[in-house]
Amino acid sequence: MRLPALEHEQTAEGCVLRLRGDWCIACLTRVDELMAGLHVRHDVPLRVEAVDLGRLDSAGVMLMVNRLRALGVVWSNVTLVGFDPSRRVLIELIAARLDARPRPRRSRRSMLLRLGRSGMAGWNVARDLLAFLGRIGAAVFDLLRCPRLLRTRELTTQIQVVGLDALPIIALMCFLIGVVFAFLLGIQAQKFGANIFVVDGLALAVTRELAPLLTAILVAGRSGAAFTAQIGAMKVTEEIDAIATLGLSPIQVLVLPRLFAIVLTLPLLAFVGDVMGILGGALVAATQLDITTYTYFERLRVALPLDTVLFGLSKTPVYAAAIAVIACRNGFAVRRDARSVGEYTTATVVQSLVAVILINALFAVAYPEIK
Repeated sequence: MRLPALEHEQTAEGCVLRLRGDWCIACLTRVDELMAGLHVRHDVPLRVEAVDLGRLDSAGVMLMVNRLRALGVVWSNVTLVGFDPSRRVLIELIAARLDARPRPRRSRRSMLLRLGRSGMAGWNVARDLLAFLGRIGAAVFDLLRCPRLLRTRELTTQIQVVGLDALPIIALMCFLIGVVFAFLLGIQAQKFGANIFVVDGLALAVTRELAPLLTAILVAGRSGAAFTAQIGAMKVTEEIDAIATLGLSPIQVLVLPRLFAIVLTLPLLAFVGDVMGILGGALVAATQLDITTYTYFERLRVALPLDTVLFGLSKTPVYAAAIAVIACRNGFAVRRDARSVGEYTTATVVQSLVAVILINALFAVAYPEIK
């Protein structure tokens, strides 16, 4: 084996490189050192001459070509001199391969195939959800036969977390929504001297739609995500397997307390949202619309029937059940890695928001009358 050598000469016609010795993988470190110390101009022709050249393989050629490309040399300006035909073909082939840009692969999947796979994915999700609903139904039936199966301590804990801990943020949010809605509605009503009708619009909007919907959205993002993260973390740490090993039902222990807690507390939270939204409107009416507090609540008594309030609150248990089922189902679907917990927690928030808005739209279509 002969050590590789490189001579560099600058002529009037351009640059000349003379290769000597073995340019192969066995001497690749020396070849790299030679090419690293090379300085050639990229804007002049380059001649590469084989002078007393020994062994030459693809590793040496690839290193040489890559170094020249890094210096800005265009391979079309390179001339090979003194190489036998087989080595010339090798060099040209490697240079052409390195210069070629990889073309992005075009998806050959047909629209029908993508549609079929999306349909199968949706069917699998629906099937798993129905199976999970069946397990919840069986657990509720067992609970009705034996009420002692209800874990009251876990239920009260979840009521505190879902209900009491969420009360300040829901009250503040609905109060501000009432302020903003009354202010914007009052700007338009003042143009026609109909300030008093702000009470009608605000009361109907807050109690029928805004307070229940916004409360459900906040609970979905707050408690729904927490349910998925808690159950998912328990699955990662194999606590759910431990519960099953003890002869207990994970649905009874983990799902039913959360389901009952959110179904019980969401109507109460929505009612608090109704009250705070109306109080926010009363503040704007008294300070901006020249409507006294007595006049505001007297008009509220006439304009807001009890049926409208009850209709708004009647939607919240459906919202709550949908949020709890989606959140717990995604928690049990978590794989045994931390990344999956984050993915399913995000999916819970998105799916819960979509479910709440869809349920609200169904109620609006089924009961369009505003009393």
